[in-house]
Parts: sequence; structure tokens; C-alpha cells
Amino acid sequence: MSAYSFEKDYFVTYSDCNHKDEIRPSALLTYAQEVAGLSADELGFGYDDTIGDRCGFFIATTCCEIYAPIRPRNVLTVSTWPLPPRHAIFERDYELKREGKRVAAIASRWCLVDLDSGKLLPPERLKAHATCPYRAEQTIRPDWSLPKLRDEGRAIYSMTTRLSHYDHFRHVNNTKYADFFMDCFTEEELERKSVTSFRISYVKQVKAGQELTFYRKDTEEGSALEARAGGEATTRFFVRFGETGA
Repeated sequence: MSAYSFEKDYFVTYSDCNHKDEIRPSALLTYAQEVAGLSADELGFGYDDTIGDRCGFFIATTCCEIYAPIRPRNVLTVSTWPLPPRHAIFERDYELKREGKRVAAIASRWCLVDLDSGKLLPPERLKAHATCPYRAEQTIRPDWSLPKLRDEGRAIYSMTTRLSHYDHFRHVNNTKYADFFMDCFTEEELERKSVTSFRISYVKQVKAGQELTFYRKDTEEGSALEARAGGEATTRFFVRFGETGA
């Protein structure tokens, strides 16, 4: 019996890409979110399976590595599988290929949350846990840690979150933050460099109408960014760049 994997092709559109026709981190997060949901549906612990029990999966951290430029009109084959859970942590890996060659890889961590109490729930709460074909293979060795800026970093801009940023859990969807963070860079800064990897961590839920302020600190390794609401961190982002690919 072959190892479990859910697979789907995505046609990269111009709106998935930035001003240089390079894939946006938010588009990669969207592909990952979509195939994760479809895989969970197939395995019996998707949104429709869990919402009746007043619980749902919230993403905690995502790590992504990009190995080759991804352009409009590329066709990406995105595959995903769940890793064996540990305590209250659920992990899922993803592989993205173009014409059979790996061009990116993603790892993500999720938590199963009681929607009424906010408590984290163990895998045993899932009816499908006992029969789930977990797969231990990893696409990358993720570094789940992200720098905490504390009082460091300079404020770049502020914005008020809107209803259009929501998902069905009535909080700002994880994919939106990648665009918020990339807006901390200028066109001139990004002209000669491309994203080669990024990590994003979700600390607190954000609702519509909250004001977020974005802070940035550049290091030799990359740029650390943090979103804060009322002075408290809600999301962290770390991005590395390389020379613009051909």
C-alpha cells in the first residue's frame, strides 16, 4: 500500500503574482490552505466533520522554502499529507512541483480548538484519528521559532482590518497576513531580490475593526516582522531573500 497523499493541480494566475510576475507568499499559503482542507475532508476531519462538534482547526505556524521561480501560467501540482500528531500539535507537509520538479515545499502546524472555550483538543477528539493514514515523511526540516521583536524594530505602517479579511471562523484569515507583511517593503527594495523562504506564526486571533501596526527589523539572515494590536503581538513573519531568479 502506497503512502497517503492528496494531490491537486493549480494554474498560477497573474493575480497570484506580484509586480515582477513572481508568486506571492499569500498565494502559496492559499494553495496550502485549500489542499489541506480538501485532504481533511477526504480523511474525515474537515470543516463539515468538526463544526458539528463545535471544534475546528486553527493554523499556528507555516514554513515555506522556494527553490525556483514560480510564474504566471505555470501549473503547480500541490500534494499534502498529515504527519503523526504530537499531543495537541497537528503537522502537515506539502510538496509543490512543476513538470515533475520540486519548486517549493511547505510545512505547517495546526491546533484543534474548542470553539466555545478556546481550549486546545487532543487528536483523540477526532472520530477519524484512529484510522487516519498518517505519514511521517517530511519535505523540509522546519525551524518553527520566530524572532520576537519586543521593543525592537521600526513601525512601518498601520491598518484597520476589515470584514473582507475574514474566513468562516470569523477572524482574519492566515493567508491575508502574508500580503500585509510584504507591504512592509518598498518596490525599490524588492526590485533585485526574490523571496526564497518565509515563516509565519499566528499568536492571537484578530477581528474586523482592529488596528494593526507592523514593525520590521532587518538582520544579516533576513527580515523579522511583527504585527501588533493594542501593543500586543498577533502575528510574526520572517523572510529571506535571494537574487531575483530568471
